[in-house]
Amino acid sequence: MEDLKLHGFWFSPFTMRVVWTLKLKGIAYENIEEDWVNKSPELLEYNPVYKKAPVLVHSGKPICESMIIVEYIDEIWPHNSLVPHDPYERAQARFWVNYADQMVPALFAALYFKCGAGEEKENPIEKIWEHLKVIEDRCLGDKRKFFGGDTINIVDIAFGSLFKVLGIIEDVNEVKVRDAEKFPLLHSWFNNFKNVTVIKENFPDREKMSATIKSIIEKALASS
Repeated sequence: MEDLKLHGFWFSPFTMRVVWTLKLKGIAYENIEEDWVNKSPELLEYNPVYKKAPVLVHSGKPICESMIIVEYIDEIWPHNSLVPHDPYERAQARFWVNYADQMVPALFAALYFKCGAGEEKENPIEKIWEHLKVIEDRCLGDKRKFFGGDTINIVDIAFGSLFKVLGIIEDVNEVKVRDAEKFPLLHSWFNNFKNVTVIKENFPDREKMSATIKSIIEKALASS
């Protein structure tokens, strides 16, 4: 077994990205579950800049930021590759990974919006729908099974974790965000993605995840 440790939060979409990557490649690792409130001294030492998880520690060397970790894993263990080999396809994949991460502020705004902390003049769910429309029209127009074609790649990993969060936003806001009629291609893609055996086996329980995230938000609001 490699000297490989993953510091993360089980409910974090960013930790999910790393877990899925390791599982898809069949790489053994030690999972270190962090406490959201009381982060371990090791985590703070490994990520002194952002002080957040996930952090992958490989032979004592820390790697931070979820999609950087995903690409690192793919380079060190190239079997079942997730990063396209063709330079153009690789550039396109990284573009959409970056686009996925640009959605994150809208996702967090939508979570806090329901709980009374949102100061936005418009419902942030509308912003999320704008992002989803772009993905539907520009990224899945050829009706491929996955963003990577017939196999999962880094774009599926990036968007898949955020689509899990969309389900939590639906629970918190009591509104349908992942609308199959509005976004039929994304609906089909997500069904394909979540039914891949490795992904399905490592999908956090929705009810438990919703309760945990809602509790974190409520505590944050109460202390602010």
